[in-house]
Amino acid sequence: MSKIERWLEPDWPAPANIHAATTLRTGGVSNEAFSSLNPAAHVGDNHEWVRQNRQIINDMLALPAEPVWLEQIHSNRAVEALDTGLLHQADASFSNHAGVVCAVMTADCLPLLVCSKDGLQVAAIHAGWRGLLAGVIRNTLIAMDVEARNKDLLVWLGPAIGPDFFEVGAEVREAFLEKSVAFNDAFKQQGKDKWLADIYQLARIELAALDIVEVYGGSYCTFTDHERFYSYRRDAQTGRMASLIWRE
Repeated sequence: MSKIERWLEPDWPAPANIHAATTLRTGGVSNEAFSSLNPAAHVGDNHEWVRQNRQIINDMLALPAEPVWLEQIHSNRAVEALDTGLLHQADASFSNHAGVVCAVMTADCLPLLVCSKDGLQVAAIHAGWRGLLAGVIRNTLIAMDVEARNKDLLVWLGPAIGPDFFEVGAEVREAFLEKSVAFNDAFKQQGKDKWLADIYQLARIELAALDIVEVYGGSYCTFTDHERFYSYRRDAQTGRMASLIWRE
């Protein structure tokens, strides 16, 4: 199986010492709903298969260390990626140390990978609509201590549910509009009290407000691309893709 069938690499002008990828659902050992490269231990998959899938990911990406996995809770919490043996409850991690692998898992929510142009800092962010609304991107940058120079950051938007399939209630749109009327551009009315949300556009609006202008990716749809991507909205019981970033 070729590389392109097993993972995606960001198309962005990152420094040569920055490495990043999003795994696809192919190339692993899990069966049925979790077929096949599922690294998530919390979705009901066989734990031995998950362990093997994580080893496959480590090997195929030549990772310098085991990823620092998170217990994702749709929050705005960001933590430094440290191999403490504990599973941090957070939705983003960051590091300025070489050889540390930041990782998030998604199956419709938006993964954002971040690096500084000098190649010293990296971050991985899990952003569903709740996390975006709560400010997970801003909180990650504050935790990284780079908010004063956000123009020196690059961001890649990994595979998420497309704008034609992400239906939300009117209360979700109203909550975003209370935060900023700029978010109106990310919603299209679908019916009475139903709206289609463009999660990529929600992220771009937030990033623009944070003075981050170099944003890449954002052209995928996990809901429609069954062959490559897991999708919770499509299948309910399913695996996860892993989005990972590290520096030499």
